[in-house]
Amino acid sequence: MAQLLDGSGTLGWVLLKCVIRFVFMLFNNCVAIPSYCLYLVLLQPLRIWDSTAFWHIEGIMFKWLLAMVSSWGWVAGYTVTEWGDDVRPISEDEAMVIVNHQSTGDVCTLMMCLQDKGMVVQKMMWLMDHVFKYTNFGLVSQIHGDFFIRQGKAYRDKQLVYLKDHLEKYYHSRDRKWIVLFPEGGFLRKRRETSQLFAKKHSLPHLTHVTLPRLGATQVILKTLSAQQENGSVVCETGTPNQTGNKRKGLQWVVDVTIAYPKARPMDIQTWIFGYRPPTVTHVHYRMYPIKEVPVDAKALTDWLYQRFVEKEELLTHFYDTGSFPSQDGLKEAVSRPMVLDPVWLCIIQSFAVASAYVWYRALQYLYCCLF
Repeated sequence: MAQLLDGSGTLGWVLLKCVIRFVFMLFNNCVAIPSYCLYLVLLQPLRIWDSTAFWHIEGIMFKWLLAMVSSWGWVAGYTVTEWGDDVRPISEDEAMVIVNHQSTGDVCTLMMCLQDKGMVVQKMMWLMDHVFKYTNFGLVSQIHGDFFIRQGKAYRDKQLVYLKDHLEKYYHSRDRKWIVLFPEGGFLRKRRETSQLFAKKHSLPHLTHVTLPRLGATQVILKTLSAQQENGSVVCETGTPNQTGNKRKGLQWVVDVTIAYPKARPMDIQTWIFGYRPPTVTHVHYRMYPIKEVPVDAKALTDWLYQRFVEKEELLTHFYDTGSFPSQDGLKEAVSRPMVLDPVWLCIIQSFAVASAYVWYRALQYLYCCLF
């Protein structure tokens, strides 16, 4: 009987905590997102006068919004440990980021672990499933210029045309530097069986922890954002100007990100919101490739991309067997580094959001009284 009562007490506390967190998240969205939108409406004259300054300010506010999402997981004890290459030195360079995809929590994990990478988050463009357009964050992503891609054979060709047009219209004009995509085209649990059947049919590697990536979006990004082709590869320098007249170097890196969850149990967005799972450390492995090593020919690029996901499979197999990623070349053992968010900074951002919401509420209330 005592054990039953203890269990009831624990369950009651978990449920109470979930309710409190959900109310806080709802409040967070209600004060932060409208404030973000209203600030941008107020700054429209600046967009006409100096679009570079406008998108710089928008990027800063976008980073703050993503930091708020990160704080939901942070206060619940959902932290990140990083492995592999240190990507901070290339935070000012242009890069394409390819990530394995297991659940909706992958996006939240990236929102958190990229917060301390300089100006990456504010100058980042995301490629996400079109379903995200209809979430609470969809409006913000549309304003920021992210691209929502619709899956399925019936839409594939048109979506790639739309992606090319979107990149040409928004990537340079809004001074974006990093672009993030999930080449698998869907969650692991949904695509694994189909991917394995495809691999068996075409004598390709059998993958368990990842699926075979799709080429389309990756090829469009490389062809649209990289410099001129040389001997089947892309080069690092380009004279393509942005709207401000500054010359851009084009894509300089491919950053291969591998996300691993303890015991292969992915975190989803519901876990981040309600916080019902015990504190968990998500492990993120980085590997950087200079763009000149990346082929652009369709067949060669397919082979190169497949090889990256075979390496991801090996990384994840090693992680699930040992609890750590393998060491890099020249090192005896792998070195990890905790990714730490500054709680004071998070509190300042939250306070600014609340204060902004109050100011906008009073301003709109005054305007309404004047008009009516």
